[in-house]
Parts: sequence; structure tokens; C-alpha cells
Amino acid sequence: MIIRSKAPLRIGMAGGGTDVSPYSDLYGGAILNATIDLYAYASLEPLENGKIEFCIDGTERCLNVKSEKELELREGFELFIGVYNRIIKQFNLEPLSFRLTSYIEAPQGSGLGTSSTIVVSLLGAFVEWLNLPLGKYDIAHLAYDIERVDLKMAGGKQDQYAATFGGINYMEFLANDKVIVNPLQLKPEVIYELEFNLLLYFTETQRLSATIINEQVKNVNDKNTKSIEAMHNLKEQAHQIKDALLRGELNKIGEILHFGWQNKKQMAHSISNNLIDSIYTMALENGATGGKISGAGGGGFMFFYCPAITKIKVARAIEKLGGRVQPFKFTQQGLVTWTI
Repeated sequence: MIIRSKAPLRIGMAGGGTDVSPYSDLYGGAILNATIDLYAYASLEPLENGKIEFCIDGTERCLNVKSEKELELREGFELFIGVYNRIIKQFNLEPLSFRLTSYIEAPQGSGLGTSSTIVVSLLGAFVEWLNLPLGKYDIAHLAYDIERVDLKMAGGKQDQYAATFGGINYMEFLANDKVIVNPLQLKPEVIYELEFNLLLYFTETQRLSATIINEQVKNVNDKNTKSIEAMHNLKEQAHQIKDALLRGELNKIGEILHFGWQNKKQMAHSISNNLIDSIYTMALENGATGGKISGAGGGGFMFFYCPAITKIKVARAIEKLGGRVQPFKFTQQGLVTWTI
């Protein structure tokens, strides 16, 4: 028996950062994101030898340990061990023996929610194997708890919910860890047109989001007026993108993205840099009407709204700056698990 799972990565279209505590606890956050056809996979094979083997597929990184109720954290395998330890503890299980392999179709630190999506896919494999009584909200919240509480990794809440639910969603983040996922019921032609006009671009750089997020958290705790006002505007941006999509007013998307990008850069100093600014300027000079970093910032993926068949011209221009265009399609399905 082998258990498989997969969960989609996401692009954060609007409201990024307002899902991070303490902002979401104090003011309420709002995010609009969309999952795409790049995935994090997990494959779990039960063993009977009293051992646990974790492997990161495509690399030579594997960890073999004795099966115990609680494993010591090891560098590079924190997500695997965090999921295992929480599953054993929360469901009061005896030590398990298995081989667990993961694979992801984008580099970590690329701004597509990779770490959280890996956690969701790993959780999905255990839920399928052990028939755990967890719904979508339960899985997403548990993934959040593992990363942010157990492993003390800085970050927000949107990625776990995007990976679990899938689709194009308007999400609300409230006090006491309350999250509401609102799937947008869009006309097919709206989704096709949005997909046609969005260009996803990998800067060929990666970043540690924790540094940026910690600065953002500090700004809220210090009551930095400029930063908090920018986050209020980003929450408003999520409302605007939602309304534009529901009304089919896609001509407004670029302008709203540009508004959000100007405000996002006010949240923390390291969100943008000379390379990112150059890419953004080059894209606008060649026909894009707006864009942003997908994720915390500092590197990774950017995307741009390119109306009137300007995508090819924009792509050729910004690829000269050292990155590459990433083809994608939106996906409506989130976490999927199966047994073979």
C-alpha cells in the first residue's frame, strides 16, 4: 500500500500580509489568492521495521531514524518531523513506521506558499493513511498550528487554506484564529481572460520570508502609522480585486495591483530591491498595467497584468533581466489524497 497526496501552490493577488498576526487579530485581514497548477506532492509507504525514513525527492537528502512517539527536530526536515510529532500527539497514537517522500514543483522561498503547501500535502498523506476525522478547515488550521506554533516559523495564515481548499478565494482573517474562506463563483470567461492576461515571472532569486514578516510584525507592534495604513490599503485592495472579478471588470485589475504594490512596499524595507524595481519598471514600460511580488517579498515570483495581448512583449523584455516566465493555469481543486 502506498498513500499519495498533492496540494496546489498559490499566487497572492491582493491583501498579502494582512493575514499575519497581530494585524489580523487587531484589525481583521482580507486576502484574495488563487491556486495554480504547480504542486507539492507527498508519498507515504508504511513499513514494519520500526524505522522512519524521510526523503526530499530529487535530492540525496534522506533521514533515517528509529520510530518514537516524539522525534527530535533535524535541520532540513523540520516540516516532516513537525507534522509527525503533531499527528502522534494530537491523536494519541503509538509510534509509526513508514517512508515519507516529498516533492515540490517550485523552489522554496519563491513566494508561492511552498512551505505551507508541503505541510498540507504531508498532513493529507497521514489523514488518508490513518483515516483521521479532519475536514478542510481542520487540516488548514492544523497545518498553520504546526508551522507557526509548534515550529515557531514566522508567517501568515493564507497559504495553508489556499493549499487545502484550492480555487480563487476571498479569505477573511479575524481574531481568535477565525478564518472564513469565500470561494468566488466566477464566470468561466472571466477566469480564462484573467489567466490569459496574467504573466508569472520567476526572478531566479529566493528569500527568507521570516525576516520580512518579522519586520512587518514589529511595525504593527510599534504602531508604525505608515506601515499600518499601508496594510489597511492592502485590505481594501483585496475588496477591490474581488469586486472587479465578480463584476467582470478585468480592465481594472492592473490599476488595483499597482495600487497594492505601492502600499506593500511601505510594510517593510526589504520587500523590494533594485532588481525587483527594475523588473517592475520594465514590465510597465512594455505594456503591463500593474503587478506585484507573490508572497512576502524580497525575491521569488512576480506577476503582472498584461492586457491587449501585451504579455509576449512584456515577457521578452523582462526575461532580459535574468529571470524566466513560468507558464501556469488556475486550478479549482485543493488538497487531493489517494491510495494505491
